[in-house]
Amino acid sequence: MATLHLINKSPGSSDALKACLRVIAADDAILLIEDAVYAALAGTETAGTLAGLGTALMADLEARGLQRRLGEGIATVDEHGFVELCTRCDRVMSWF
Repeated sequence: MATLHLINKSPGSSDALKACLRVIAADDAILLIEDAVYAALAGTETAGTLAGLGTALMADLEARGLQRRLGEGIATVDEHGFVELCTRCDRVMSWF
C-alpha cells in the first residue's frame, strides 16, 4: 500500500523530512511543497538523500525563484502531477 508523504516545512525549521525518511517504504513517494522545496536545492545534504526519491512542486519552486537550483535526480511536478501522485498512492500523509 503506497503512501504519498507531503512535506511542507524547510529542513532548517522542522524535522519532518528526517522523520519521514525514517519510515518511508520502497513504494512510497515524497512530495516537497511550500518551504520544503528548499530541501531540493543542489548542494544540500537533503537533495542528495532525495535524489531519485523526492519530487518538488514546480509552482512552489518558482514562487521562491529556485527552479534553476534544483538538485540532480529530483523530479518536479505541476498541479496536475500533484493530483496524479495523490490518485496513484493509496493514502496521503502530511508531515508537520
